[in-house]
Amino acid sequence: MRILNATSPINLFGLEGQSYEKANFIAIPVPYDSTMSYGTGSRKGPMAIIEASRHMELYDEELNSNPSDAGVFTTEEIEPDVDSPEKMVRRISKEVGIVMDDGKIPILFGGEHTIALGGIYAASEHYKDVSVLHFDAHSDSRGEFMGSKYSHACIMSRARERCSKCVSVGVRSIDSESARLYKDSIIYMRDVRGGKISDISKRISDMLSKNVYLTVDLDVLDPSEMPSVGTPEPDGMRYNQITSILKLVLHGKRLVGFDISELSPIPGIVAPDYLAAKLAYSIVGYSRKKV
Repeated sequence: MRILNATSPINLFGLEGQSYEKANFIAIPVPYDSTMSYGTGSRKGPMAIIEASRHMELYDEELNSNPSDAGVFTTEEIEPDVDSPEKMVRRISKEVGIVMDDGKIPILFGGEHTIALGGIYAASEHYKDVSVLHFDAHSDSRGEFMGSKYSHACIMSRARERCSKCVSVGVRSIDSESARLYKDSIIYMRDVRGGKISDISKRISDMLSKNVYLTVDLDVLDPSEMPSVGTPEPDGMRYNQITSILKLVLHGKRLVGFDISELSPIPGIVAPDYLAAKLAYSIVGYSRKKV
């Protein structure tokens, strides 16, 4: 029985009639936040993004198209493994690997940023010469943090072990050792502020290979636009800076997967949830339409 006058389905973008077999994109919610070191609550992020996405208009006036026509299927949530973050990364990687085996593009929603490693590991195993494009207020380049090599503060150290080309964008919080070791692969927020978007985008594009995995920690955004994160940093990127860069960089690249993480919803404030959903939709559109 189908209820008459029902609301949109509870899936990413509220799409009707989606199937795994026909979809090009597979959305995977990952409600995991076991290594958070400051603010908590990102385990509620995936469903907040999905709920906000159900209220979007699906026509994209910038691209003059409907990106959801590519097909977006939403899976059930991945059950958190609270035994260890390494085991959780392996669990995510296995699930993402299945999606990539089937020739589809995974969209991971965290949860804490550690979930990105599951996507990065799977991409490094399934695609030759994959690079990582990382938007974040923090470099996430510590060897270990709070006794774990799989903390949210270590994801780019682990990523560099798998992928030779990694670029971090929007960084404005970093330890001195990481600043010394990775100075050639970090584009600081001061660089974004002081340069032209076209020049920054070309610099990023030149540092990446053809196959790109994209990971976005929402704290890369300025807290005035994105207050709902566990570790906010002042003086961050604006939404239109990120989308403008992504639009240019993804042109000519093959996006093999992406994640958006660290949304910690604030009760009664839905604008950040909606921003995250809109960003996911824009990424889908930019990866499909060459502009």
